[in-house]
Amino acid sequence: MATQHSRSAARIMMAPAVVLLLGWMLVPLIMTLYFSFRNYLPMRGGDLGWAGFDNYARFVTSSAFWPSIFTTLIIVGSVLAITVVLGVLLAILLNQPMWGRGFVRILVIAPFFVMPTVSALVWKNMFMDPNYGLFAYLWKFFGAAPVEWLSQASLPSIVIIVSWQWLPFATLILLTAIQSLDSEQLEAAEMDGAPATKRFAFITLPHLGRSITVVILIQTIFLLSIFAEIFVTTGGAFGTKTLSYLIFQRVLESQNIGLGSAGGVYAIILANIVAIFLMRIVGKNLDA
Repeated sequence: MATQHSRSAARIMMAPAVVLLLGWMLVPLIMTLYFSFRNYLPMRGGDLGWAGFDNYARFVTSSAFWPSIFTTLIIVGSVLAITVVLGVLLAILLNQPMWGRGFVRILVIAPFFVMPTVSALVWKNMFMDPNYGLFAYLWKFFGAAPVEWLSQASLPSIVIIVSWQWLPFATLILLTAIQSLDSEQLEAAEMDGAPATKRFAFITLPHLGRSITVVILIQTIFLLSIFAEIFVTTGGAFGTKTLSYLIFQRVLESQNIGLGSAGGVYAIILANIVAIFLMRIVGKNLDA
């Protein structure tokens, strides 16, 4: 049993790590807040003084702000829908007894370990290139004109690339959950004459509820800051500019640190709104 002395000693030993962690989180946040109220243009005169809320007003009234918000939400929602649905189907398939199941599982999970920039380059050059990509050859084989994916179907292309990256993560989590399902319960339902669709709807799917919630929460956190895939493939053109990419343009391309910092604060607010929404609506499954 811990005594008062041992508890005090534990607090003293943990204090440096807690202070370091708080500093690691708070310093960037405080600096972002500070610069968001400054006219800081490193390549055009440096720090030009106090700006008040001008940077916030300029960023939110920019013609690119709301389209970037909608693009971000469309990408996040589409990727979540694709990865959860296909993740459930793949998890059920990979749970079936078959020859070479371990090797197939490794192949399915492998894309998750590929860097986002690498996967974006692979998709851009090997699959979606209108002249030499695999899809172009398939289109020509069937007598159709090749599609310029990254300009004619830019947003769906980004969704496909990002979904390819995150599908293994969803599959891995859901496969682990399915393996913990009591097989006797399924066998009893089958002996009672329940068809496969009802066994899935009333036994398998409710059992996966908490795992699906975890997948949605974790993926949403990372997808809100999606950047590398857009930078490599479209460069923010053709309606693929997300909020994080817009901040990048304001900070590095326009060299306006104050305006970009104001955008960063908006991104933090959006992330917190989405997180609170998910925890209230979806996260209830974690308490069930």
